[in-house]
Amino acid sequence: MRPRIPLGSPLQLLLLAASFALAAYAGARLLADDWFGVALWFVGAALLHDLVLLPLYAVADRAVVRGLGAAGRREWALYVRVPAAFSGLLLLVWFPLISGMVDRRYRSATGLSPDGFLGRWLLITAVLFGVSALLLAVRLRRATKRRPPAVH
Repeated sequence: MRPRIPLGSPLQLLLLAASFALAAYAGARLLADDWFGVALWFVGAALLHDLVLLPLYAVADRAVVRGLGAAGRREWALYVRVPAAFSGLLLLVWFPLISGMVDRRYRSATGLSPDGFLGRWLLITAVLFGVSALLLAVRLRRATKRRPPAVH
């Protein structure tokens, strides 16, 4: 007897087919002009991620888990991982403007000042970590309220 492969609802299948069609269209448009440059960028990005970035954030995550694990609080690592991941993603996307490497080009292309990207990224990072700390505090408060008093 063969195992039965579950299929989604008709709406899910329709949405999946539409997303594949949209991805194929976008891929065809993207590769139409400079397919070699796009392929080179894609391979370079994959190699950069796998050979440089993945080991870096794996080591950083391991350090956070070990640092929190010594005090018996390994589950708190999530409250550091999530804001750090979002902050890192924003840094990766906006790095040329945050670092000031493309100031003239940005100003000539948009007519806007590139000043403030570093400050905004730092502010967003602070807010992310602040919200994460607030969520952790709420979680700890709820946990202490639920815990019954110790009987001796």
